[in-house]
Amino acid sequence: MTIKTLLVANRGEIAIRIMRTAADLGIGTVAVYPADHTNSLHLRKADEAVQLKGHSAQAYLDVADIIAAAKGSNCDAIHPG
Repeated sequence: MTIKTLLVANRGEIAIRIMRTAADLGIGTVAVYPADHTNSLHLRKADEAVQLKGHSAQAYLDVADIIAAAKGSNCDAIHPG
């Protein structure tokens, strides 16, 4: 299976490195973020961004919300970061 779009379920330097590598491989990226992280750098590095329901770091641990974001963005894979 070829990955065309990857959701990166993390933020910060790790997410940026994953997105950079994905771009080098021709893979589109989707970032996720809670409302209180709208100025995070990883959002500008991704091809698309999806807002999560929760707040702060806890939002990145909501597995159901992450999977819903991936499905809604037609992602082929999720990288947990």
